Amino acid sequence: MFLPEKVLEEKLRRFLEDDLGQGDVTTALTVPEGTIVEAEITAKEAATVAGIEEAQVFLKSFGLSAEAKISDGTDVKSRTVLLRIVGDARTLLSLERTLLNLLSRMSGIATATRRMVRKLEAAGYGSRVACTRKVAPGLEYFDKKAVFVGGGDVHRLHLDDMILIKDNHIAAVGNLSDAVRRARAGVSFSKKIEIEVTSVEDAVKAALLEVDIVMLDNFTPTKIRKAMKELEKRNLRNKVLIEASGGINEKNTLDYAATGVDVISLGELTQDAKSMDMSLEIVKVHRQKT
Repeated sequence: MFLPEKVLEEKLRRFLEDDLGQGDVTTALTVPEGTIVEAEITAKEAATVAGIEEAQVFLKSFGLSAEAKISDGTDVKSRTVLLRIVGDARTLLSLERTLLNLLSRMSGIATATRRMVRKLEAAGYGSRVACTRKVAPGLEYFDKKAVFVGGGDVHRLHLDDMILIKDNHIAAVGNLSDAVRRARAGVSFSKKIEIEVTSVEDAVKAALLEVDIVMLDNFTPTKIRKAMKELEKRNLRNKVLIEASGGINEKNTLDYAATGVDVISLGELTQDAKSMDMSLEIVKVHRQKT
């Protein structure tokens, strides 16, 4: 995933503006102008780190020097120094919390994703781990970038990425076949079509309509096996990708992967991931204006 630096910078600045209000009164009243400091951001627990690139762009945009000690996707132990920062103390202190919030959240998502990906790999399953669009408003790029860094699949980034016909689309249109027909009549050749189904019968019907992906929504592993068996019986299994979604979490992931589905998508990756504990500490004051 990549955004031009200026675009990324603009997104990050909006987060700070939301936190600053009319200004950091504590820093303005206590820290003398011209104070230059050296600081370090440290992981206070083991993690898969994400957000280093974003942190550097953010700090650079405010005239602060940021030296990365590790790169995105690195697994670190507790007390590992992630970034070394040099610059104006007032500026750094005013953006400290925004910076740590971003790094902590992205690293938490990357850590949860990496853990789940490795769990499936260790068990010998080939299912891809994907996130969903259940992200915090305004954080979609950063949450999904963290999933990518952790080794997961980002699924759809936006509504215009692909056609994904869900139960409410089918309800509004009237039936599954008409929904697919209408979508296919207007969709670009470059877009895949995925359809969400809630029954084995509809899974077969969707595959017969030659969609690209069939999402088995809220299927139990037993029900998924039944759907896979029906698809295989009709020589349809290898003609579509099968995604399992709904009711899946880290505890039961292996049960779903064991069914042979191609993709397992979990809202848990971005909704429930624990932010990693990190701190920013000033380690040296270089100069202070009197």
